[in-house]
Amino acid sequence: MTEPSPSPAVVSAKLGDIAAAAGLRRIHMMAWRDLDDVEAGGSEVHASNVARLWAEAGLEVLIRTSYAQGHPSFDRRDGYEVVRKAGRYMVFPRTAVAEIRHRHGRRDGLVEIWNGMPFFSPLWATGPRIVLLHHVHAEMWKMVLPPKLARVGDTVERRVAPLVYRRSRMVTLSPSSKEEMVELGFREDRVDVVPPGVEPRFSPGGKAAPHPLVIGVGRLVPVKRWDRLIRAVVTARAAAPGISLTLVGTGPLRNELHQLVAALDATDVVTFAGRLSDDELLALYRRAWVIGASSVREGWNMTLTEAAACGTPAVATRIAGHVDAVSDGTSGLLADDERGLADHLVAVATAPALRARLRDGAIHHAARFTWQATATGVLTALAEEAAGHRRLAERLGRARPAR
Repeated sequence: MTEPSPSPAVVSAKLGDIAAAAGLRRIHMMAWRDLDDVEAGGSEVHASNVARLWAEAGLEVLIRTSYAQGHPSFDRRDGYEVVRKAGRYMVFPRTAVAEIRHRHGRRDGLVEIWNGMPFFSPLWATGPRIVLLHHVHAEMWKMVLPPKLARVGDTVERRVAPLVYRRSRMVTLSPSSKEEMVELGFREDRVDVVPPGVEPRFSPGGKAAPHPLVIGVGRLVPVKRWDRLIRAVVTARAAAPGISLTLVGTGPLRNELHQLVAALDATDVVTFAGRLSDDELLALYRRAWVIGASSVREGWNMTLTEAAACGTPAVATRIAGHVDAVSDGTSGLLADDERGLADHLVAVATAPALRARLRDGAIHHAARFTWQATATGVLTALAEEAAGHRRLAERLGRARPAR
């Protein structure tokens, strides 16, 4: 049985105690994009939840990101400050310069959120600092950038960054992502695993759809490989009549995926729902029989644990991140290829006993993950770094000759 989560007041008090003991009052976070950006995803949701809970505990938190279309340069959200300045590429040097010159005031701790290109904080930042890296990008570079820029990104990630960040305290989302980081050269003893949470509003309720409904939730971008899930659902239809797919999200591949659906003569099978409100997404999670994910690269994939909390099991690719977000055989089924995705979809759609067992397993699995635990884990890493800096300063002070 899962233990009940502590109350918000208890969590805030604990976070406040951790911060106070480490001398952390004002924390700056650096991120590529803001939660209000049209391309915001899991990384931005993660940062905003951590910042909100820290702010509720009495910490002064500031997040600096690139511009978000239609939003002011300076803002306040959920108790923390938001600074949106510079474009997609200039945000990196301009943020570094702003921090070096203390344009946003002095800080007690710094959190670098590394999403794609790093801010290279080890080269310029002083004081307590941690780096949050959701996952290794690997083949993603070729999917989203022109060849020359892709080679630059890959070289930075595989050869340059592990050397620059070797002594940095790193935080990642899953044990499988940590393994990939260690393989690249990051120090195992300097990488912490802190899984993302699930909001309490994601819970069982309502009635499932009358026919097998598969959903996919996320940006329509190359790394998600929605084409594989579409083909898997179309293939599964032969053994699971009535199965359908609803894709939630927008992105640059929308037209291409529409064309694929038309070419497969599956316009009656696949629905593109676009962007949904929070309430609409919750209702869809609850109606779905299964959530599908065919990504080639993920740090976790929070949609899988959100759906699990609603009692919806997953059928997903067996990749880093997914192997932790999904408990294979308990909260969902993992597949090694497109054929495996189709076979697993058929199994969930046609076997009520399996579906019921996976539903119960999904709810139990998701209950392990809370944003309170995430905020506590990340703050603990930063507090330990702050304590280390304080001990070093004391040793240097004692070693300095008297005048």
